[in-house]
Amino acid sequence: MITRTRDVLWSDVEDVYAAILAHPFIGGLTDGSLPREAFRHYIVQDAHYLRGYARALTVCAAKATDPADTVMFAEHAAGALAAEQDLHASLMTDLGSTPEDAAREPVAPTTRAYVSYMLATAYGGSFAEAVGAVLPCYWIYARVGEELVARSSPDPLYARWIAMYGGAEFRAVVDAVLDVTDKLGTTLSDAELDRMREHHRTTSRYEWMFWDAGYRRETWPV
Repeated sequence: MITRTRDVLWSDVEDVYAAILAHPFIGGLTDGSLPREAFRHYIVQDAHYLRGYARALTVCAAKATDPADTVMFAEHAAGALAAEQDLHASLMTDLGSTPEDAAREPVAPTTRAYVSYMLATAYGGSFAEAVGAVLPCYWIYARVGEELVARSSPDPLYARWIAMYGGAEFRAVVDAVLDVTDKLGTTLSDAELDRMREHHRTTSRYEWMFWDAGYRRETWPV
C-alpha cells in the first residue's frame, strides 16, 4: 500500500493538533468564556499574519511548475487578503474597533517569528519546502474548524468566526492543496521529503503558539 504524503505529514503533527484542541483558547471559544480582549488580540494578529501568508502563497505560485498549481496558489493569496479585509473588518466593528486601528497595532513576537520563518522558507527553499511551510495554516484551521463546528459556541460572534473555517467551502480549498501535496510527494527524494516534513512540523508548532499568544495577549517584553 502506497502511503500518501499527507498521511506522513499528519502523523508528524498529531500531537501538535491534540495540544491545540486542548488549549484554553479553543475551550473558551466553544463555551463562550474566552475574554473578548483575547479574541480581539487574536484577530488583530491574524490580520497581520494573513498579509504575510498571502505573500508566501504568491511565492508558492511562482515556484509551481504546473500552471494549474500556479493559478490555485495565486487565487488563494487573493482569498487570504479578501478574508483579512472582509471578515476581519466586520469582526473588528463588533469588537468596538476598526481595521485602521488594528493595522496600527504592533506585530506581536509570535506573529513576527511565524511569518518570518514561513517567508524565509518559501523564498529560500524548494517548491516542496514552501508548500510544507504554508500547509498547516490551511490544514490545521480546517481540522480545528470542523471540531469547533461540532462543539458550537453560545457566543454569536465566536460562532460566526467558527462558521468560516468549519464550512465546506474552506474544506474544499484545503483538499485541493492536499491533492497537490500528494502529487508533489511522489517526485521527492527522501532528503527533500525530510525537509518538507521539518518545515511542516515547525509551522504546525507555530500554529499552537499563535493560539497561545492570542490567549495571553502577547506583547513584546522590552
